Amino acid sequence: MPEATIDTGHTAWLLVSTALVLLMTPGLALFYGGLNRSKGVLNMMMMSFSTIGLVSVLWLFYGFSASFGSDTAGGLFGDLGQYFGSKTYIDQMWGATADNASGIGIPTYVFMVFQMTFAVITVALISGAISDRAKFGGWLLFAFGWATLVYFPVAHNVWGGGWIAQKLHPLDFAGGTAVHINAGAAALGVALVLGKRVGWPRESMKPHNVPFVALGAGLLWFGWFGFNAGSELTVDGVTGLAFVNTQVATAAAVLGWVIVEWIRDRKPTLVGASSGAVAGLVAITPACGFIDSWAAVLLGLVAGLVCALAVSLKYRFGFDDSLDVVGVHFVGGWIGSLWLGFFANDKLNSAISGALGAKNGLFMGGGVGQLGAQAGASAIVTVYSFAIAFVLAFVIQKTVGFRVSTEAEVEGIDIAEHAESAYDLTPGTGSGGGTGAFAMAGVGTSKAPTPAAEAPASEKVAG
Repeated sequence: MPEATIDTGHTAWLLVSTALVLLMTPGLALFYGGLNRSKGVLNMMMMSFSTIGLVSVLWLFYGFSASFGSDTAGGLFGDLGQYFGSKTYIDQMWGATADNASGIGIPTYVFMVFQMTFAVITVALISGAISDRAKFGGWLLFAFGWATLVYFPVAHNVWGGGWIAQKLHPLDFAGGTAVHINAGAAALGVALVLGKRVGWPRESMKPHNVPFVALGAGLLWFGWFGFNAGSELTVDGVTGLAFVNTQVATAAAVLGWVIVEWIRDRKPTLVGASSGAVAGLVAITPACGFIDSWAAVLLGLVAGLVCALAVSLKYRFGFDDSLDVVGVHFVGGWIGSLWLGFFANDKLNSAISGALGAKNGLFMGGGVGQLGAQAGASAIVTVYSFAIAFVLAFVIQKTVGFRVSTEAEVEGIDIAEHAESAYDLTPGTGSGGGTGAFAMAGVGTSKAPTPAAEAPASEKVAG
């Protein structure tokens, strides 16, 4: 049998990108954990880490097939048996057919694990909306169901050549629709089912560890270069364009968010700057390989400004999205998706007028067609993800239970669900014989953190 031809340069870049994207989920855990109250930080971080375990296994056995297998059911999802388990990968590796993705010399295994990391973080993003009140077992059931019923079919429709791609021809370079709008809509659905935290919005629920927030945002920013530039799969000019656009859009979004805080609150905050970075990363994700860098700067600035204002919508409409997944990921994803309808440029990426069947944006001489395609695809994903997430969370709540008891929430979900706390606050512990407020990980501790641990450096919760 002829030996498969592997492009070592492309493959090496995708392996590095895969590791970068995987790092984003621990970065998300730090970002969300710092934004959370101290008595629930471990539960918050555990939801991200458990998602790595659960979704990775699901992806190997049937998630990749459902997402990138041949069309079934009219293109609604992929052939579940095409890549089931690992047999097909091994057959392709040593068989007569070239072992590559899209004819560019990348082993199927490498493309599979790269996309696995996308599935992982998409599910993990949802957890920020339900902090401090979700049973860990309920979360795992929800993550299993949502990944299977929503993420895998949506990934097939957007990236795998499914119905949405065939009928609408939307552009989504790295996940504005498939990842951020998808997760943001689901976050709203499950937050509505679980209801408000005890005391929200009357009580102040400030970030307990702002340095964690900044560190998490920094790791997300670092990993996002693999997320965006890696999505080109090859190493070429578009890879460089996506890399540069990711940087400048994120930088502009930091400035946009800080400007809003400075004007509105007279005090720019580190939490705000960190949240602005995430908003910029979200918005540039679908557009990074399709727009000029000057348009990326404008996109980042708009995303920072709008998302900084959008996080207050939960107070106006009365839904408790704990860490602003809706305000940042859902709103930012929509901004980035629609931006392509205005600024997509086929001179930068021939895929726009080539295999994807897409068109230039309105301001680049392409008319309103692409704007309609972006809006239509985003709306379909929004409605589908929200509906399935709402129903799934409702069924879990009414059967095995999804929300913890009031007593467990007040005492601290870390103690109730995991029998451990992030900070040992026993008098006399820690360096210098002080309160030990930053002595980490008291496994088996039966004492909940006291309010002394809740000393944030910012007045604003956003992320």
